[in-house]
Amino acid sequence: MNQQPQAETYTPATLPENLRGKKVVLVNHSDTLGGAAIVTFRLMQALRSIGIDARMVVFTKTSDEDNVSVVSTRSFRALAFCLERLRLLPAVGFNYDNIFKVSTGDFAINVHRHPWIKEADIVCLSWINQGLMNSNGIRKLHEMGKKLVWTIHDMWPMTGICHHAYECRHYLEECGDCQFLAGGGSPNDISHKYWKKKNRTYTEAPIHFVTVSKWLEKCARNSSLLKGRDIRTIHNPLPVDQFYYTPPRDLYSLMPPQKPNLLLFGAARIDDPIKGLDYTIDALNYIFDNHPQIAINTAVYFFGNMKNPQALDRLRFSHRYLGLINDFKIIRYLYSISQAVISSSLYETLGGTLIEGQAGGALSVTFGGDGRTDVVEHLKTGYIADYKDPKDLANGIMWAIEEKQSREELHNSVAERFNSSSIASRYADLFAEILNNQTD
Repeated sequence: MNQQPQAETYTPATLPENLRGKKVVLVNHSDTLGGAAIVTFRLMQALRSIGIDARMVVFTKTSDEDNVSVVSTRSFRALAFCLERLRLLPAVGFNYDNIFKVSTGDFAINVHRHPWIKEADIVCLSWINQGLMNSNGIRKLHEMGKKLVWTIHDMWPMTGICHHAYECRHYLEECGDCQFLAGGGSPNDISHKYWKKKNRTYTEAPIHFVTVSKWLEKCARNSSLLKGRDIRTIHNPLPVDQFYYTPPRDLYSLMPPQKPNLLLFGAARIDDPIKGLDYTIDALNYIFDNHPQIAINTAVYFFGNMKNPQALDRLRFSHRYLGLINDFKIIRYLYSISQAVISSSLYETLGGTLIEGQAGGALSVTFGGDGRTDVVEHLKTGYIADYKDPKDLANGIMWAIEEKQSREELHNSVAERFNSSSIASRYADLFAEILNNQTD
């Protein structure tokens, strides 16, 4: 498991001198909707707690946080979002399964006119797609004299148009022949066109890239767009002190677990194909059919949106679908009564539910080969199953059920690696370094 180097943890009194009075704006599509939004919002709060004047500019605001502001008007935002998708429809052969797997930035509003951006010394980009920003907007920020940081949450900054390349390796050379375009694309398709746009932007505008895992950093360093550029890994922050590994008695009496052993599977949309729900169902069915004594004492709870709730119909294992949970108290409680959190995703840049689960004392059962290896140490903090192997995933689930790991030690392990103040301090070091470098 990769450990990040320990940095000094700052307070408002010990913040580097050159950061005092500086303004930082984080740009993300939303403040609370989706994994990137949640961790960016947490980063803003963590930066503010150590004395940095940090705010967010977003496309969609759902919180009542005063330090978050939207860009443009509701009608222009809706128009920008719809026009990009409409233009993409014929490019993907009217395949609605692929319409959100790619983004171009066409018709993006961009943020350079926002008053907070104009005041900012540093602009930290996060997940900026679906109507918010494009390459031209990034160049405008550079022309305004803004220092630029880009926290990478998926592969879009290093590909022509796709958010996850899957097994495709074209991004290592020059994108083209895109698997998500009609007929498999062509050498000079729009993925190649936008690859060239990004390459031109990165050449003109110095950007400091932050990846959220070592796996994503390796992908970025090998990519044709980001090879040789300033890249480092800083994990996503977690308010570890808000999680507990012993459930409160009042909640436990109201919501006792359905069975002695409880498993969790959660995602923004749990039946998104990239989340690999079928592998978890196959693994649980294997346990149900071959290990009835374990199955009879175990239940699995699913939480998150589902486009097709019937996807769980073939699961024979005892289960409950809880829907989307917006109450943080309930999510924390579920982690604290669970034995394990399952992630059978095809790819994860880090693995937020696994980190949160460990903060609540739950083991991780997952596939590896990506950012999740920054979170899970095999047979210590969890089980890393053979990729796309439901039987080995079942082995991991059974191992987690029988493992007598200290919940307190799991919680403390997360506190050492992902606590918000340490992560914010690593960003502070990056910001101070950038401001010291007068050549950018």
